[in-house]
Amino acid sequence: MSELEGVLAVYKPAGFTSHDVVAKARRLLGMKRIGHAGTLDPQVTGVLPLCLGRATRIVEYIQELPKEYIATLRLGMSSDTEDLTGTITETADEIRVTEEEVRRTLESFKGIISQTPPMYSAVKVGGKRLYELAREGKTVERKSREVEIYEIEMLGMVWNGRFPDITFRVLCSKGTYIRTLCVDIGHALSLPGVMVKLERTMSAGIRTDRCLSLEEIGERKANGTLQEFLIPADEAISHFPAHTVADEKKAAALQGQRLATRFVSPDVLVKGPIRLYDLQGSFLGIYEREEGGLITPVKVFAQV
Repeated sequence: MSELEGVLAVYKPAGFTSHDVVAKARRLLGMKRIGHAGTLDPQVTGVLPLCLGRATRIVEYIQELPKEYIATLRLGMSSDTEDLTGTITETADEIRVTEEEVRRTLESFKGIISQTPPMYSAVKVGGKRLYELAREGKTVERKSREVEIYEIEMLGMVWNGRFPDITFRVLCSKGTYIRTLCVDIGHALSLPGVMVKLERTMSAGIRTDRCLSLEEIGERKANGTLQEFLIPADEAISHFPAHTVADEKKAAALQGQRLATRFVSPDVLVKGPIRLYDLQGSFLGIYEREEGGLITPVKVFAQV
């Protein structure tokens, strides 16, 4: 039986690290070649794309795609981890905020914003991960980074005792820390803030309705119906334009040779990755146009 290949969307449960999910999938599927596209903190639930077999070669491309989350922020409270897994460090005595003020503040975060990675994160400083330093009681200077908020909208506001819980949806670029976004929204409202809950509802263009639980993956593997749930590698990178190579150059393309543009249609006019197919519609790999105009291989998917 050939090895499974494609992107398998898992709905990650709370309490699992992304590595835990990969390890569990390896046991369930009896295969080692599995990688995930985008880490989720243990308490966060939602879409975790797993790349199986040769599809591990597209991880770097699909993890660059925008991600969507539904988050709940509690105003009037802060913690050392920016979420409720940490120690509460501050609570506000009096909280006066309206839904309209929250809506306006959320709207102000649209566009390119600067974020400082939290101390409890996997970013490395001086060869050590920030969370390792944080557990030692250390706080170090971190470089801020630019991320982009494409969409953000308030979904609801309810009072939990004297603290308002704000639920919002956000579509953002890779590398956005939603915990930090919650804290920064609080600061913009002149209040401490902490993330209470987070679900990733879309990653790599995959939404929750295309996900399987780990239990369902085990069942599908046992009854032989898992393959139909896998997203083919080329479909997972459908944001790259599709081109076709002439029959006489198909073998050259599969051997990783550069191709003259006249053998590829339609014309490749700009730089950047493309998906290359043969005339029968079989995916050959990811290629790119060089400065000189030749089409050069980046990742060849030799046919098996």
